[in-house]
Amino acid sequence: MTIRLYDTSARQIRDFTPLTPGCVSIYLCGATVQAAPHIGHIRSGLNFDIMRRWFEYRGYDVTFVRNVTDIDDKIIAKSEEQGRPWWSIGYENEVAFNTAYDSLGCLRPTCEPRATGHIPEMIEMMRGLIERGHAYAADGNVYFDVRSFPGYLQLSNQELDNLRQPSGEGETGKRDPRDFAMWKAAKEGEPSWETPWGRGRPGWHLECSAMAHKYLGSAFDIHGGGVDLVFPHHENEIAQAKAFGDDFAAYWAHNAWVTMSGEKMSKSLGNSVLVSEMVRRWRPIVLRYYLGTPHYRSMIEYSEDALREAESAFARIEGFVQRVVEKAGVVEPAPEVPLAFAEAMDDDLGVPQALAIVHTTVRQGNAALTADDKESAVARLAELRAMLGVLGLDPLDERWAGGGTDRGEDLHGVVDSLVRLVLEQRQAARSRKDYATADAIRDQLQQSGLSIEDTPSGPRWSLS
Repeated sequence: MTIRLYDTSARQIRDFTPLTPGCVSIYLCGATVQAAPHIGHIRSGLNFDIMRRWFEYRGYDVTFVRNVTDIDDKIIAKSEEQGRPWWSIGYENEVAFNTAYDSLGCLRPTCEPRATGHIPEMIEMMRGLIERGHAYAADGNVYFDVRSFPGYLQLSNQELDNLRQPSGEGETGKRDPRDFAMWKAAKEGEPSWETPWGRGRPGWHLECSAMAHKYLGSAFDIHGGGVDLVFPHHENEIAQAKAFGDDFAAYWAHNAWVTMSGEKMSKSLGNSVLVSEMVRRWRPIVLRYYLGTPHYRSMIEYSEDALREAESAFARIEGFVQRVVEKAGVVEPAPEVPLAFAEAMDDDLGVPQALAIVHTTVRQGNAALTADDKESAVARLAELRAMLGVLGLDPLDERWAGGGTDRGEDLHGVVDSLVRLVLEQRQAARSRKDYATADAIRDQLQQSGLSIEDTPSGPRWSLS
């Protein structure tokens, strides 16, 4: 048994060999808490939750660190815009992120450090880098000298001479425009901390290098995050950490985006879909299925139709589970997943291939039920529960079967399916120009407390 992962730094799939036998250390770039999370943010948490679950299934002791960036330019801008303290905005959205992770069944991290809680560690790292000639102070800022580190840009495979480094307001005194800020000089009205180089606040990249060093040491196994973080964030993390003397991450894993109309889902584009809204319209377990079952390195193009397909696919799984439970009672998960499922997951977390085994098992189980072969149906359900448990999608797990799940959300999904069926009947009546029947169906739904809206993409319902 060997788990293989695509390593961004090597640009190929590699056999995974842990630094410490039997243990896996993972650092995931978590939320920047300037606003509530959309499903693009949460996809990263889901993908690495599945990675963590698979390592644990394979017998590894996993240390999983996911940070919170609670101070940066965007949070300060929101503070000025809303007239609220920066820490209030950060904490409110940190709670929103954790609520979203919990609602979609993500396991809590081993540790979830905040950037503002690690200023001493950042100062120590800057001091070491300045002493080693890799950083310098200027005008109250501290910059990393990119030319001092020969390995710079190897992760993103860029040429230094062609680099256009993002630069923020007030970043004065640079020796080279490509140098990046580790510490930013204080501005009036902004939060700041005292350092040997003057008051200021941390740069985004420094935060993660310092926190990874504190909680995982000078070397750890896997660093994860969205593919959009490869440059500049992860590239700059590597430069700081390795110039400081750390070996840093042995493997780099990056998940792809959730897109809308071909563009990355983001707040700035105004095309985000907030998790808090999505879980009111879709059962959280269905949303997890939708976001977690494509391959983590594949883009997901968001659409209502795709979510309905995910809902139907998961309903087939739940239907089989329910029929076996009604016939034989609750069946415990098998001690091992089927070999084909394990081979798919070992191969760079091949969830789509593993999911094909899930649906094959459901079909086999349904055939056994049709043949009144209770023993085979029970065996298939045991295998199914083992596989779904790894994916965080077991409908009989306490998390989804009642242990902390909001049953109102589950009921909404059931009602939604029933209303759609009635709306299909109404649409069929309209298609054959039987408007009397169509109007009667609409009136009945309205009498039941539902409001029906006809839109270009089809009818929608809501509570009156």
